[in-house]
Amino acid sequence: MVGFFWYYGSPVYTDVGFRPTQPIDYSHKLHAGDLGIDCRYCHSNVEVSPHANVPPTQTCMNCHTLILPESEKLLPVRESHQVGIPIEWVRVHMLPDYAYFDHSAHLRAGVGCISCHGRVDQMAKVQQVEPLSMGWCLDCHRDPAKHLRPPSEVTNMTWTPPENQLERAQQQIEELDINPPVDCSGCHR
Repeated sequence: MVGFFWYYGSPVYTDVGFRPTQPIDYSHKLHAGDLGIDCRYCHSNVEVSPHANVPPTQTCMNCHTLILPESEKLLPVRESHQVGIPIEWVRVHMLPDYAYFDHSAHLRAGVGCISCHGRVDQMAKVQQVEPLSMGWCLDCHRDPAKHLRPPSEVTNMTWTPPENQLERAQQQIEELDINPPVDCSGCHR
């Protein structure tokens, strides 16, 4: 019984694969993948804010006033823009309120978006691919080297680690003074 609840009650089982229905059928595969739009265009504050912002309607309209301005699929976007009421996107990647996570600190260190969010550029509908559990985070904090890339490549979904990845990452850890906390107060403030 304990084993049953240990696994089936864990984020590996309950959260991985979470793919909510969004108010608008938005394809990251089309936008980030096929069109190559950088994550930071829509999630503009992710490098400077502890939280990744959900883009405002104006971000969509920057392109869609000219591209497919009459599309039926974009009617909710146009209505949101006209009346000034934000689109109520459903958050896919959620952490409990008692856990502190700073996106900007991870990006500055060189942790790529793909490490936590997966290949979003291949997802027509975004889903959670990692458990985002305390144990999963601690595994990375204890051994971050395999998740580090040059900070200039954090949003590059097709970046592949060089053969000397561990050596390069160790140099990056020293240069950027990367020392992820593994004690409780690092994430529970």
